[in-house]
Amino acid sequence: MNRIDRYIAAQVLSAVFVIMVIVIGLDLIFEFVSETEDMSDSYGLGSVIYYLLLRAPSRVYEFLPLASLVGSLVGLGVLASNSELTVMRAAGISVQRIVVAVLKPALILAFAALLLGEFVVPVTERLAQSSRALAQSDGEALRSRHGVWHREDDLFIHINAVEPNGKIHGITRYQFDENRQMIAASFAQSGSYNGEGWILENVRRTQFLDDRTEAVQKAQELWVSGLTPTLLSVIVIEPVNLSISGLWSYSTYLHEQGLNTAQYLLAFWSKLLQPVAILALVLVAISFVFGPLRSVTVGQRIIAGVIVGLVFKFSQDLLGPASTVIGFTPLLATAIPIIICLVLGGWLLRRAG
Repeated sequence: MNRIDRYIAAQVLSAVFVIMVIVIGLDLIFEFVSETEDMSDSYGLGSVIYYLLLRAPSRVYEFLPLASLVGSLVGLGVLASNSELTVMRAAGISVQRIVVAVLKPALILAFAALLLGEFVVPVTERLAQSSRALAQSDGEALRSRHGVWHREDDLFIHINAVEPNGKIHGITRYQFDENRQMIAASFAQSGSYNGEGWILENVRRTQFLDDRTEAVQKAQELWVSGLTPTLLSVIVIEPVNLSISGLWSYSTYLHEQGLNTAQYLLAFWSKLLQPVAILALVLVAISFVFGPLRSVTVGQRIIAGVIVGLVFKFSQDLLGPASTVIGFTPLLATAIPIIICLVLGGWLLRRAG
């Protein structure tokens, strides 16, 4: 990488960093205001701040494509406003060479996003959800508003909190027969996995018979379930915050249970293709600077970048549910906006060149 490449990369990366700080800062402020509504004696200010800090990596991962788009627009826009791009082209540097120089830092951002989403976000998000659920739950059935619901055959399960080490708290189970009539309900204060199943502690079980109910209390109970700590660590967080491998394994588990896998397959393809999405959005930013936005102000470039980024995100958000309703593959729902950006960016660059 020569001096010009390093200079362009520094301009783009610094602009992306500034945009990221602004966007993440605003997002955390809004989320802090939202979390204050749930504050209590056990879930105080310190717990809220700790939760938001743990969620910061997932917010960085979510907004990185938008920040890459707007940052590239701003970084190249500053070079264009100072006539530096004009000087580069007058010195014999082609548009294609400048495009390659901008795509190099974009590759770094794409690789960073892949590592962040695969190894960092699943861990920090699991810690965040666990810390909040434990703070909000006092060991009572369905006490935590942010607990986990899960279905396994005719058994519907709610878990108040899941610790990173696999221990679970506040396990409520509702069992139904083939006529969808509830035949039993139970609650356990905590549980731990021993390899064969879950050892539940302080279990209260109610059996619903034809003419009466029977209540039983046990100090311990073995619950044999296909829900392992590995799978449980997957369902405790949103699909978009899971690792690629976790999404694939849980999609396989849901398929074996006869449940809908569309949401997790959509998140799987979205995460797998996010590096390509970042490169596509950066390509659009480059084409805008050399094309329709070469003579506008920085503020106008930022507005244009935000609009394009939001349209890209909304199109993926709309195509995702549409793939479930219409019946086409989630891969296509994720890939269509990316392909459109690649085609649009390439077409504008050919016109500019």
